[in-house]
Amino acid sequence: MEFQYYLPVNLLFGRGKVSEVGKAASKYGQRTLIVTGENSSKKSGLLDRVRTYLESEGVYSVVFDKVTQNPLTATAVIGAEIARDYSCNSVIGLGGGSIMDCAKAIAFLAENGGDINDYIFNRITGETALPIIAVPTTCGTGSEGNGFAVLTNAESGDKKSLRRNSIIPALSIIDSELMQTMPKHVLSSVCFDALCHSMEAYLSRLNQPLTEYMSLQAIKSISENLIDLYNGSQEPEKWDAVTWASTIGGMVIHTAGVTLPHGMEHPASGLKNIVHGRGLAALTPVITDASFSGAPEKYEVISRLLGGKTASECGDMIRNLLQSVDLNIKLSEQCITKDDIPWLTENCFKVSEASIKNHPMLFDKDGIAKLYEQAL
Repeated sequence: MEFQYYLPVNLLFGRGKVSEVGKAASKYGQRTLIVTGENSSKKSGLLDRVRTYLESEGVYSVVFDKVTQNPLTATAVIGAEIARDYSCNSVIGLGGGSIMDCAKAIAFLAENGGDINDYIFNRITGETALPIIAVPTTCGTGSEGNGFAVLTNAESGDKKSLRRNSIIPALSIIDSELMQTMPKHVLSSVCFDALCHSMEAYLSRLNQPLTEYMSLQAIKSISENLIDLYNGSQEPEKWDAVTWASTIGGMVIHTAGVTLPHGMEHPASGLKNIVHGRGLAALTPVITDASFSGAPEKYEVISRLLGGKTASECGDMIRNLLQSVDLNIKLSEQCITKDDIPWLTENCFKVSEASIKNHPMLFDKDGIAKLYEQAL
């Protein structure tokens, strides 16, 4: 057995831990940029709380609240300009995965000039970034646990990750109390994304002992707790469980990568700005039905964790879970049409070549086009 594992994450986990954000930010200087969305952190009062915590430690904060779902490369450019204009010493990502991803890109661009697309496609290197403090408010992407920042280029429709160790957060404050304000439809979507991260990392050709162990624990935690939370449970232990599973999901894909479900979903949300977790919900069962013979032992393990017995049942077990959280949907319900399939297929090979290769069964362009059609 030979493998290498390197992921310098710094996690502060616990209910109420968000109160330590001021102390954490003060270590990097007296000015920070808070990256957040237009509404949720304001409505919940969290943004005001965080600014108060910062002020109590002598840290001045500037708020950048222009991030939307499927964050744009252009938005990151604007945020970086603000960070430089105000001489910010750090960047705080306060929100869901889109917020944290954009915060990472802003921190990176604040220290590196040029076109961010050149960095995303690795035409240019660049290994520095402002210190990042991630404060997730959804239990989905696990962005707090890795060095990925997924961005969409609005001009080309390309949705692809900036990947650098320099954008691994200097500190991630993971407080499951912050998750409890999510609407049910957001909870189901983000948790399915987290589940897919761990399933895909486990199935990946780059999987290794540490990622395998962590992935299986995360799959089990989401399987055992998501439906209860969706149905209204407020048990702190259950919120802790899915929150930790989300962070694990982010950590394992940093090392093992993702496979075909994410590879095929990114073109769909890049083209039509659909909700990422909903796109995955449409694609994952179809891809699973077509792939389980490529790694029957692993698909059987996933199937059993989701309540089934055999590899061939895995797709149906995923559908059962989706049905339980009102997420059993099709791509056609998300503005994707048959006419989009040629572009989606070509773009998949452009932006997701690594994910295609990581998948346990290899598909050519005709095969991927057929999967898109079946997911309609």
